[in-house]
Amino acid sequence: MAGSDPLFGIHGTALALRSQRMAMLASNIANAATPGYKARDIDFDKAMSLASEGQNIDGAANNAVAYRVPVTQSLDGNTVELSTEQTQFAENAVQYRTTLAFLEGRISTVKRALKGE
Repeated sequence: MAGSDPLFGIHGTALALRSQRMAMLASNIANAATPGYKARDIDFDKAMSLASEGQNIDGAANNAVAYRVPVTQSLDGNTVELSTEQTQFAENAVQYRTTLAFLEGRISTVKRALKGE
């Protein structure tokens, strides 16, 4: 089970899923001018739920992917709305960094315990 790690709990899974989501959002941004490109995103809560039910991280992420529905249709069929993607990317980056900081603190605590401090 993905969320049962005794040291890191669900945070290791969360970090991996946030990383995959960041890559997907970056791909959306990179393809903002590609005709016919369909913006996708990972439903983080759904992916975490699937991972906690025992799916591996890649499977959970893949099963939580959905195409983004644009507010305004593009003439070339591209569904990327740059402002939306940039906002989602920035929010995900903050959440990624927060999870990483928690894990770094956890590792530091374990190191100190092993050293007998």
